[in-house]
Amino acid sequence: MKCKKILSLLAAVTITGGLLAGCGSSSSSSGSGSSKKVKISIMNSKGEIQSQLEEAVKTFSKANPNITIDVVACSAGQSPFEKLSTMYSSQNAPALAIVDPGDVIKFKDKFADLSNEKWVKDAQEGSLDTVKLDGKVMGFPLTVEGDGIIYNKKVLDKAGVDPTKIKTTNDLEDAFKKVQATGVSAVAVSPMDWSLGSHFFGTAYATQSKDSKENAKFLDDLKAGKVNLTQNKQFTGLLGTLDVLKKYNIDKSDALAATYEKDQQYIGEGKVGFWFMGNWAWPQVKQFSGDNKDFGFIPVPISNNADDYGNSGIAVGVTKYIGVDKVNNNADQQAAAKKFLNWLVYNKDGEDILVKKASVITAFKNITEAPDDPLSKSIKEHMTSKNTIEFMTVLPSDHGTKVGAAMQKYLANKTDKAALANEIQEYWKTVK
Repeated sequence: MKCKKILSLLAAVTITGGLLAGCGSSSSSSGSGSSKKVKISIMNSKGEIQSQLEEAVKTFSKANPNITIDVVACSAGQSPFEKLSTMYSSQNAPALAIVDPGDVIKFKDKFADLSNEKWVKDAQEGSLDTVKLDGKVMGFPLTVEGDGIIYNKKVLDKAGVDPTKIKTTNDLEDAFKKVQATGVSAVAVSPMDWSLGSHFFGTAYATQSKDSKENAKFLDDLKAGKVNLTQNKQFTGLLGTLDVLKKYNIDKSDALAATYEKDQQYIGEGKVGFWFMGNWAWPQVKQFSGDNKDFGFIPVPISNNADDYGNSGIAVGVTKYIGVDKVNNNADQQAAAKKFLNWLVYNKDGEDILVKKASVITAFKNITEAPDDPLSKSIKEHMTSKNTIEFMTVLPSDHGTKVGAAMQKYLANKTDKAALANEIQEYWKTVK
């Protein structure tokens, strides 16, 4: 979700000269119904749906031939915040920027107020909470995503494991033992800092309370140095589960040598039964799964009491927003950008590409289509049954890097729980 998986997005439709959004001008009022051309650009930080969104841009431009859209991609390993900051420094910001939730807050003085857009009224409850700043809606919710422990049901069926019965850490270990008894490795644990630091460890924050305000207070207490993680039930429980994952990890002999790409293949081909990751991984997993589309999610258990909060919940939230620049793009360009956003929500072609082809779970009530892929369907089922926990989408921009590095040492058995807790606590004291 950061630029971890970032390639290019929304490809250009016949652009000459590579003109970006902040360059050039136009006198067209909206990009359609006029002979004047409008050129805009989009900064991409969601590369796994690149080809589908390229198709969306081409389809959009056929209906709106006076609007040309170029793509500016984050480099591998570069965060959306870093990329967009550089573009603003060059006074060449894109008209549309796909960013992480916390980035909207950082760029609120540069993004346009979208409060009067039609889609605001059709947004799902809570999907705009993060980007409602000073009474204004400052971002368009692009994707709802979730993460948890992915399972390959064909592997589980052979092992006699029913994923719906996994409610506790002990249940999870029992399932791992049964899978291994069939000759298949139990689980893959990806060592990327963003996965360990923000996504997996985010479970410790999200399960402090059902009330997101209480979770936010917990983070404030961490900043103030008021939390002893070694005495925190959610922290110790989550680390207990990580210990189980470590024990049965297919790459436990060299845990940090594992890769995101290799783990996609492991789960897709059935070389492991489980993998902690999010539904965004499906486009890659399906390349290895063949005809097998029987995959789903179970929550990350944090205790051996099935009734404890979090043991039945998948982390779900809006993970990407689109901001519209008001600094480097003129009124015509801003209008063209808004037109594209409305097209995604209200045009059947836009909806079909976004949902059916890109497998995006949207944040809009008027869109009744649901993704066809099994991971998104599983997330949707958890949303419908309200078995979800908060997806911690507004952690500090360096959280994945710093906490992830500490988690990597723990995964590789180079530190213990007490040292890990201390390192995370010391990190939070530096957060402003």
